[in-house]
Amino acid sequence: MQQGGGSESEVTWEDQQNINKFSRLNNRFHELEDEIRTAKETNDNLEDASNELILSDEDMIRFHIGEVFAHVPREEVEGRLEEMKEENVKNLEKLEEEKDSIVAQMAELKKILYGKFKDSINLEDD
Repeated sequence: MQQGGGSESEVTWEDQQNINKFSRLNNRFHELEDEIRTAKETNDNLEDASNELILSDEDMIRFHIGEVFAHVPREEVEGRLEEMKEENVKNLEKLEEEKDSIVAQMAELKKILYGKFKDSINLEDD
């Protein structure tokens, strides 16, 4: 495996498994970044909805349930929004924890693979 002026190293089955694992982790990392961005946008939207609800003086609020809007009492809407925000925050925390775990695993694999192949392998995003 001669590439980019690096030293020639034989790629073992274990090395190939590490490269494949790194690739899968890298793909999941990018998926998580998208999911985290979406969760943050959802959190912002729920916060905006709560703020709009505070400004509203109506007792019955149109609330989106499934594919329809229903007239729901203000207190119930406030409760549902709070539940949705809490659920979204928990989901966001879970995604962040998974991302941190993946980053740590990728760093360990980089250390192993760069240690063996030096500049013959490129594990960085372009």
